[in-house]
Amino acid sequence: MRREGNILFRIAASVALVCATWMSVAVAQRGQQSEDAGFGPVVRAYLGYLRAQQEVVDDRVSRREVNRTYYRRNSNRIRALRQMAIRIARETENDYLPELEAVALDELGLLFEEPPKPASLRVGETLNYTLRYLGLVRSGGEGFHLFARLDPYEQAELRKKGEAEQRRQQQTQPAATGVHAPAQVSPGEPTTTTATRPRRINEP
Repeated sequence: MRREGNILFRIAASVALVCATWMSVAVAQRGQQSEDAGFGPVVRAYLGYLRAQQEVVDDRVSRREVNRTYYRRNSNRIRALRQMAIRIARETENDYLPELEAVALDELGLLFEEPPKPASLRVGETLNYTLRYLGLVRSGGEGFHLFARLDPYEQAELRKKGEAEQRRQQQTQPAATGVHAPAQVSPGEPTTTTATRPRRINEP
């Protein structure tokens, strides 16, 4: 009887913990929904999408389909995406959001074949003509690097500008490397210039 009582107690405690978790999530989601009311339909739709993703993660961990590490990483990622989405919406005051990517330090390889060094990342710079770096967001004790994926038109425009800049730099470079700059002439000296030609060395 004592053993059965312990089992029933553990089951009841687990059910209570799950119910408490769901209640706290529901309260947080209601708070988020009221906060989202000040944005346009596009931003609200994206924030609603993030809430749905959180519900999926909550359901999977409740069914023990994923471990706590997976749950914590993805919950923190969703919160980081939400923070950045709200920041962009408030700063631009536009009902528009780019496609956002949030990766932890050990996940940069998911976006880049040759991951950049985090210390070299600068806010606003574009990498590989496809991703614009938005900054580092802290969420749940983890740091996530946020990127905005450029649409095909933006990518094409940036490639066009980059190619034009490369051509301009090539045109401004000296045409020949063997031409020497004329020697400076001191005041009062003759200003005649003598053209020189490289001497031909006859082979024996």
